[in-house]
Amino acid sequence: MDLIEPLAQAYAERYSSATAPLLEEIVAYTEAHHPEAHMLSGPLQGKFLEIVSRLMRPRRILEIGTFMGYSALCLAAGLAEDGRLHTIELRDGDADLAEGNFRQANWQDRIILHRGNALAIIPTLDEVWDLVFIDADKTGYIDYYNLLMPRLRPGGLVLADNVLFHGQVLQPEIEGKSAKAIQAFNELVASDKSVEKVMLTLRDGLFVIRKK
Repeated sequence: MDLIEPLAQAYAERYSSATAPLLEEIVAYTEAHHPEAHMLSGPLQGKFLEIVSRLMRPRRILEIGTFMGYSALCLAAGLAEDGRLHTIELRDGDADLAEGNFRQANWQDRIILHRGNALAIIPTLDEVWDLVFIDADKTGYIDYYNLLMPRLRPGGLVLADNVLFHGQVLQPEIEGKSAKAIQAFNELVASDKSVEKVMLTLRDGLFVIRKK
């Protein structure tokens, strides 16, 4: 199900700032070689992530789900001078490609890539997070949220991707474990009185969640 009219998407990209050449290379490579290229954030969402990060100037960013490293590079653009971004990827093949992209961008010293299960890794990171991007397995969203929220500073942001899940959550009867998991996550966030939130119809749905 196409949630965004392709002409509107192209128009929005046309009138948004251009992305860096390396990001364009990552898009081209992923579309040509990766069977799950649709998972890439892409230029419009990537620029949104970059601008949010530049506005916040975060010292500590957590990303759950690295993929090709595209979104990490967008988020890292706004880091404070002493800032670090921790990103977690389960699949070694994707992690290898992301590491190469971080080296090419000369961010390898400030983007710290962790390989493995995020549920096991997050508790080992002794950080207070300013900005978190969740873009991993949908059945894990609630667990990730519950793990990271105690370590998110007041005023910090969580950005959760795919919260419309290809339009499946819009159906009268939601089917499939991932769509059901996203619906449960959305309901959890909606009922959480400790945060302010707005769901954006950007790409596949992006939840912007601010801790009070």
